[in-house]
Amino acid sequence: MSKPQHFDAIIIGAGQSGGPLSTALAEAGMHTALIERVHVGGTCINEGCTPTKTMVASGRVAYLAKRGEDYGVHTGSISIDMVKIRERKRKIVESFRSGSQTKIEKTENVELIFGEARFTGPKTVAIRLKQGEERELTADQIFINAGARPSRPMIEGLGAVPYLDSTSIMELDTVPKHLLVLGGGYVGLEFGQLFRRLGSRVTIVQSTGQLLSREDPDVAEEVKKILEQDGIEVVLKQKATRIGKQGEAIQLDLEGKSVTGSHLLVATGRTPNSDTLNLTAAGIATDDHGFVPTNDRLETNVPGVYALGDIKGGPAFTHISYDDFRIIRGNLIEKKTLSTRDRMVPYTVFIDPQLGRVGITETEARKQGRKIRIAKLPMSSVARALEIDETRGFMKAVVDGETNQILGAAVLGVEGGEVMSAIEVAMMAKLPYTALRDGVFAHPTLCESLNNLFMAMDATT
Repeated sequence: MSKPQHFDAIIIGAGQSGGPLSTALAEAGMHTALIERVHVGGTCINEGCTPTKTMVASGRVAYLAKRGEDYGVHTGSISIDMVKIRERKRKIVESFRSGSQTKIEKTENVELIFGEARFTGPKTVAIRLKQGEERELTADQIFINAGARPSRPMIEGLGAVPYLDSTSIMELDTVPKHLLVLGGGYVGLEFGQLFRRLGSRVTIVQSTGQLLSREDPDVAEEVKKILEQDGIEVVLKQKATRIGKQGEAIQLDLEGKSVTGSHLLVATGRTPNSDTLNLTAAGIATDDHGFVPTNDRLETNVPGVYALGDIKGGPAFTHISYDDFRIIRGNLIEKKTLSTRDRMVPYTVFIDPQLGRVGITETEARKQGRKIRIAKLPMSSVARALEIDETRGFMKAVVDGETNQILGAAVLGVEGGEVMSAIEVAMMAKLPYTALRDGVFAHPTLCESLNNLFMAMDATT
């Protein structure tokens, strides 16, 4: 290994924090090394948001095509071309990835290095390049944006069957005959509904008493109802005890029953990519799960070392990772005092209809002992939803009973993520719920239903 090369900053991982941070630091005059193990863009572009939502769009087209008669449109027989769906997904991913990489490569003062990074000292990083040789770099400031990967649960027999994870399932070239989904979180539900719409029989197995364990029970129950309407079998309160083969089929043994299918998707969480970084050499602390804890300025326990994105622990969303970048940029370059404290964490579960969520749930508010009021409106009472025949789900808001501030909202309905975002803007502006109750919205739009949602709360006071 040659003599270590010194940089002003080293970034490990070209994800949604690391990529833009590299160009921002470089443009601010800092000589920056960006180390990437596989591909620019991180999970979002390559294995997460971009490819999954591209495929979900294909699933929705199939769903609407099958419902053509409901709208007076006779579409004829429907067939699914998984190779074409995969090809479309790959092209969009490649377009996004190459665009991000090109921007980095064209930025002066950034060196993009492909290889495996590991710490060899407090401010020293070694890189095993793809050709096999090694480089060693030093820097005064180091930023860890190494992300996470699908977890592999400790279940007897799992290693002996050809199971799928959230990455490999998107490379299938045929539609599974019967897809078993282990895990009732965001990933499991999105893929479960997608492949049901593409023609698979689908069984979702969840160990707890409800799907989407962080949501209010009424929201989770409505999601379950929607999935079952789509023909998905949902099995709750059943832990997997063993996995094996039954002929060509995969058999999933549960605590109270067994289910068999042609394919198995394991969607039971994500594991941080900290185990290959040799963090102990730099004295960087991790928690019991391998995540790298930070303070509200994203600083680790080692001065000058920061962690951004999924590797620091939840919430694991692309927009949070990008906001981590904004905080670092603001504090280090623009000399601001930005913090993660009290930032909102909106998200959308891309089942159909979508579940848009922001703020705290009713369950969380009651645990905090807050005096609250609840507004709830079924989508069947929303004019726009009726007009387009998309009436499944409901809208729900949690309001502080003393200040009239909106504390949180769940919008399970058509374009729920977009409607949730309108509520979030009101929360950001600290508007009372009455501003949305009395606001003038264009008719007929989905956001117009916010009038009725908050009037429904008044009626139950």
